[in-house]
Amino acid sequence: MVVLFDRFNLPENIFEVVFATEQQAIVGKMLLGYMQKSGGTIGKTEMSLFATRLHEGTLIEVEKDLPVPVKKNVEISYNKRQFYDRILTPMKAMGMIDYDLYKKVYSVSDKFNKAMLNIGLLWIREIRKGE
Repeated sequence: MVVLFDRFNLPENIFEVVFATEQQAIVGKMLLGYMQKSGGTIGKTEMSLFATRLHEGTLIEVEKDLPVPVKKNVEISYNKRQFYDRILTPMKAMGMIDYDLYKKVYSVSDKFNKAMLNIGLLWIREIRKGE
């Protein structure tokens, strides 16, 4: 996955940096919130139930950026297969979510932060090669 961003116009929300569409950002944020409510860890069955509920459609509260912030209930639906392909798999690949093969659980991870620090160090090494 490629993450492109403009450092002068970084959004407040990390999901808007990582995901290409607003709907993907909303679903990624919903997944993180769901996992955090469950103590940061959920099983395969719970992940499947989350994806199924999302596929069937669910109501969420969205805050619109108007002169006065307005909260509005919106129904969001996201295809189950696309959820795994476009949300969960990239979040696992980037280190935002870990999957333990033995325990069969997904957990929120800080490996994304460590990966971003390593990318910064790679850039420092690259620019110092020319000195």
